[in-house]
Amino acid sequence: MLLAIDIGNTNITLGVWNGRCWQNVWRLRTAHERTADEYGIMLTNLLREANLLHTITHIIMSSVVPALTLPFKELSQTYLNLEVLTVGPELKMNIRVTTDNPKEVGADRIVNAAAAYHLTMGPSITIDMGTATTFDVVSGDGALIGVAIAPGLRLASDALAARAAQLSQVPLEAPPHAIGRNTVQAVQSGLIFGYVALIEGMVTRIKKEHPDQGQPIHIIGTGGLINILQPHTDIFDTVDPWLTLTGLRVINESVRGKL
Repeated sequence: MLLAIDIGNTNITLGVWNGRCWQNVWRLRTAHERTADEYGIMLTNLLREANLLHTITHIIMSSVVPALTLPFKELSQTYLNLEVLTVGPELKMNIRVTTDNPKEVGADRIVNAAAAYHLTMGPSITIDMGTATTFDVVSGDGALIGVAIAPGLRLASDALAARAAQLSQVPLEAPPHAIGRNTVQAVQSGLIFGYVALIEGMVTRIKKEHPDQGQPIHIIGTGGLINILQPHTDIFDTVDPWLTLTGLRVINESVRGKL
């Protein structure tokens, strides 16, 4: 079985692929100060409780947190006795990275692009609602040609509450109307409907620049916050909260020659 690990700035997502489906999926909080042993104990406990501890044969990892990349490599060797396949632009996989400097592209962007191309086999834009809100642009011939990055929804909410003396944290949910009738509704409107407008506007702009604009361009939504916005826009063709895990699986199969 395959253990896929995605280390993000807010969460660490882990999934076990049994050859047909994701048998188990977990989210852990990203804590830079934790050691390889601490995460190793957590991981082995999760696998043991799911009766999967001795079934893992391969591990693939993407990480945008350098402080945790080496600890996870170490714990994989120590606790599971397995080497980790680490995602980077140098791997020979189903997606090419054709940006100006492929080495600076985050592993999570590559993984999402790999998943998007695997799912659509054509041009796409993937919107990932996480710590940042990112737009991954894939061409019809399987290349990650560029990315757009904006602050994430929760990050914007936290910054607003921290820097505006008369505003406080509000639940991240849509108000009844775009015109807020009180402070809570006003902030919610700006955040939820404002980010809907951000996404719709960026997709319109990106489509005009896309090299395959004469073809249907598939719009994919993913990330931990995507379900907050999904009900308020029809921009998405597909929504998959676990898209990154799919990308890790596809890259693993591509590199190991199983596709």
